[in-house]
Amino acid sequence: MIRIWLGASLRSTRWQVSGSQDSRDLLLQPDQGLVVAFWHRSLTLAPALWFWATAHEPRLRLRVLISRNADGLLIADAVRPWGIIGIHGSSSRKGKDKGGAAVMRTALRELKDGAFVAITPDGPRGPAEDVQPGAVALSRLAKCAVIPMGLACNGIHLPSWDRMLFPLPFGRGSLVAGAPLFQPDAETLKKALETVSQQAESTVRRQNFSIMDRLWAIIGTLLAPSLTIMFRLRVHRGRELPDRLRERMGLGGGVRPNGKLLWIHAASVGETLCARPLMDDLLARQPDLKILFTTATVTGAEIVATHPEFGKRVLHRFIPHDVPRWFGRFLKRWKPNGAVFVESELWPGIITACCRQNIPTMVVNGRLSDRSAHRWAKAGPLARRMFSRLSWVAARGAEDATHFRSLDASPVYEDGDLKQDAAPLSCDEQELKRLKALIGDRPVFVAASTHPGEEDLVLEAAAIARQRTPDLLTILIPRHPSRGAELAQQFGLNRRRSQGQDPDATTSVWIADTLGELGLFYRLADSCFIGNSLAGKGGGHNPFEPLRLGIPTATGPLMTNWREAMILLQDYLHIVRDVATLAEWMTTAHATASTGELQRSVVSKLSPRILETLER
Repeated sequence: MIRIWLGASLRSTRWQVSGSQDSRDLLLQPDQGLVVAFWHRSLTLAPALWFWATAHEPRLRLRVLISRNADGLLIADAVRPWGIIGIHGSSSRKGKDKGGAAVMRTALRELKDGAFVAITPDGPRGPAEDVQPGAVALSRLAKCAVIPMGLACNGIHLPSWDRMLFPLPFGRGSLVAGAPLFQPDAETLKKALETVSQQAESTVRRQNFSIMDRLWAIIGTLLAPSLTIMFRLRVHRGRELPDRLRERMGLGGGVRPNGKLLWIHAASVGETLCARPLMDDLLARQPDLKILFTTATVTGAEIVATHPEFGKRVLHRFIPHDVPRWFGRFLKRWKPNGAVFVESELWPGIITACCRQNIPTMVVNGRLSDRSAHRWAKAGPLARRMFSRLSWVAARGAEDATHFRSLDASPVYEDGDLKQDAAPLSCDEQELKRLKALIGDRPVFVAASTHPGEEDLVLEAAAIARQRTPDLLTILIPRHPSRGAELAQQFGLNRRRSQGQDPDATTSVWIADTLGELGLFYRLADSCFIGNSLAGKGGGHNPFEPLRLGIPTATGPLMTNWREAMILLQDYLHIVRDVATLAEWMTTAHATASTGELQRSVVSKLSPRILETLER
């Protein structure tokens, strides 16, 4: 009956095998001769490791050191039909011979013949998690590697001295292999076992469904009809592609490529550009790697489509909404080996689904403002559970890292801002040459990525500036190009880039309402201002982009999303606080900005960590 229960429970459990790749490779080599160590409380789970290993390599042989008492004999009888052979005996206690010397000789002989010998260093009578002399002596006499294993699954702790875990069927389980140890001392072995056991138990906790997880899934399911209607409205407004609408529900074409597939998700244009150098580096480091890149916006998709590997090693899909059935389809089709989320585009149901599918989830360039962190904190257990399920977070700086840690994310690294790795914004050189010839010697001021309420201030400042510099040309670039017509009507402006209208000698304000040409307009500028920083809630936009091109740059004081960068760039950025100071900035001569010393490679830290995580 014990055998039937253990077999049904362990085989119906969904196991995740992770940890040291070297150890996992050793566990699949026949005739190797290895000592496999785990705590006595995990003894009932050991067959799961054996099932996994023999499924890959049937020639493996396993021996388990088990005590000679009635319990030990019962366990040995239960597991023997699975090819797990017991070696009976244990360390002598109070002068009483319990077969320790004989079992050691037998174990050494088996190791020499290439078998694996499993041992519980704290068994058979404890104290729990206290390494006994037998395990250390065996590893030294055998002169072979010791693999510390952490084993955990959904189950019941029995009222024994070690609180032995009795597995339950249809649950989640984790097998974590520690790095190989060669003739370790007792303290080294104990620390290694504690580490892998904690990792295994933490993995199982993260994978289990909570009441909040179920509630979120129900809410997503109930909202699905409304989301479908919203898609249709977005198509009507030009914000969705009609022929790719099914991708939002996890449907649509596409075949998963063979080999390792990394899923990278970026919300829109800024995050996509931010991820570009990381994607390039990953593709260069691992030639057989394929990347599935998802975005939430059409504009982000257009950026991905410009990649030279697009359609070959880089594929694009729109991310499905956080509806269990929709996202389940997505994972079933693509089966990514790992997921990378850029900045702060995180959804509880999506993270939970990845965790339950054993897909490591990573966050790069992690951004979490005071406001966002406060909102997540209000979500309570739902948020904390989501953040605790992340494999790791690479935050932009100390403040973001603190916010992630406060929500139980771990580990959290402070690698710096990935935008520092971005190449200078590109532009059409022929078009740049043409516009420069058209504009001539006129001074040019660029107001980039402006938001509603800011255009009023920028145009008022430009009017003041033209009193001192009558031929000043102001290029107004709204954050959302679709607002171009609205701005032209509101302010009586008659020149728009999207309509093919160039500025002439009488044009004082030119609306640049096109996508992907910011690099072109920055190269025309004598100075610039970055929007979303002077009015409203603010938050700011990327200050590295114009500075990298040598453009003197100003921002408003509301750069809350870029506090770390503002400290780094304090000697290079100018702060304007109102219309008067902005007008003065427009008409003042500035030296060319130089921030070459600020360029640093965050990518060189992230890429190896991502690839290492995929191998676990």
